[in-house]
Amino acid sequence: MTELLTAAQMRAIEQAAIDSGEVTGLELMERAGQGVVEAIFEEWPELAGASGRGASPSGSPEYLDKEEVPFRAVVLCGPGNNGGDGFVVARLLHERGWAVEVFLYGEAEKLPPDARVNYERWTDLGEVNDVSVCAMNKGWSCDLLIDALFGTGTTRALPDLGELFWNMEDMVDCFQVEPLHEIGRPAIVAIDFPSGVCADSGRDFPHRDEHWRFSASAHITVCFHQPKLGHFIGDAVEKCGKVVNKDIGLRPSHEWRKSNWRQICKLLQAAHQDWLRKLTDQNKFGNGHSVVLTGERGHTGAARLAARGALRVGAGLVTLCVPEDACQEVASQVTSIMMKTVDDAADLSAALEDKRINALCIGPALGLDRAKPLVAAALDAGQQARPTVLDADALSAFADEPNALFAMLHEKCVLTPHGGEFARLFPDISEKLNAVPTKGPAYSKVDATREAAKRAGCVVLFKGADTVIAAPDGRCSINSAHYERSAPWLATAGSGDVLAGFITGLLARGFDPMGAAETAAWLHVECALKFGPGLIAEDIPEQLPAVFRDLGL
Repeated sequence: MTELLTAAQMRAIEQAAIDSGEVTGLELMERAGQGVVEAIFEEWPELAGASGRGASPSGSPEYLDKEEVPFRAVVLCGPGNNGGDGFVVARLLHERGWAVEVFLYGEAEKLPPDARVNYERWTDLGEVNDVSVCAMNKGWSCDLLIDALFGTGTTRALPDLGELFWNMEDMVDCFQVEPLHEIGRPAIVAIDFPSGVCADSGRDFPHRDEHWRFSASAHITVCFHQPKLGHFIGDAVEKCGKVVNKDIGLRPSHEWRKSNWRQICKLLQAAHQDWLRKLTDQNKFGNGHSVVLTGERGHTGAARLAARGALRVGAGLVTLCVPEDACQEVASQVTSIMMKTVDDAADLSAALEDKRINALCIGPALGLDRAKPLVAAALDAGQQARPTVLDADALSAFADEPNALFAMLHEKCVLTPHGGEFARLFPDISEKLNAVPTKGPAYSKVDATREAAKRAGCVVLFKGADTVIAAPDGRCSINSAHYERSAPWLATAGSGDVLAGFITGLLARGFDPMGAAETAAWLHVECALKFGPGLIAEDIPEQLPAVFRDLGL
């Protein structure tokens, strides 16, 4: 897993390295600038050639027919150290023969010391214009635009620079970077973050011009040491283009990690092979017995999807608890999944006397009227405290009294709300999350999920393309279905039911609640990627064998 940092954590790591004498701020700034230039040439190798453009391809702008026309870059530098990185990039590109224009927002005299040094190094090579001059100049053009305005330092709405960015639409003397972008738009590179996006929440700060959307134009965003939270949640995932992380030689101390481990959020990137591998000497009961409750007749499909997910992910046995009026419907649809008649809470309590049942899934299409008594029976303090996944109707049924649900929960529970269900259970937290941010760091989905997990006293998996999973002790992870793991076809009916089944099956196999939720969420996306477009919920569990083979199981 990759550690995702807040802006404050990143500053603390940098400052600790500087204070220890391991590195200077100027050295870090130089490494950052070099990393940006490396990322540019890795993304667009054609820009790394000689000092200029070669012969033009058919249909390209007329100027491309000229020999030895230098590549052109515009670097927009801000008033902080992000601007200092920009000055380094400008100098390095100039040294490669590029024609570089540099614009500064703010006053040079107020730049931080390291940024001021790099400002002066650049002024030995070229001019620095005020960014307002750039905004008024309708004639300037470039192949590459560097956004080094604010980066992780954005804590408020941007100044009125909209005119500057609207001019991008008028440029024709530019390098065409993608077929889907209009001719006339340059390759746009953001340093740390597209300006105007909060690094901790990925959220946009409001701008007075609602049509202003400069940061959405970034093709790549270059960050340093570790990605930040905001690269994988909120609005930023649509604005960063592609996140490229560059090593600048920082190594957090053991003491720092030890004191911050609960505050660090992790990006899920793989499943633990040894945890998923089955032992050769186990029988079916050694891999756990999951129980999934169904709805009434005509409403059993969601639970059947969850049960199929639990079985495919490795639970040794899976039983569907079915109302009598739905038994024929379910029996005609399942084979390896078992079935038991359960009409009410008393029936469920009797069924749970079987101590071999070690994981429950309650909620998919269960019905709001049936959910409350069945949840109460499943979580009864007199019963064995079994790992339990509560999804869908098991959550919405308590919208009018969420505290009644929280009072019944125990540490082996996992709640799996989508946005609407989250708002019904945690209305005040949801209100904070949906409020328009006015200053940073803005309240984030990570903050919301951590607060919810602490209140509920159990693991909460807040679903979405940026799924966030948190435990009551503050541990947190993000399962991102963005960038190269984008899987928009997961937005299909029943997808969340399969995810609930995956978690239940892993709990039955002995995973702890946090590990089960993390592993299930990662596998869920991998199954979607394995199948591709056209995916429906029934397809998801059937991709697990191929995903497991890829893992070497």
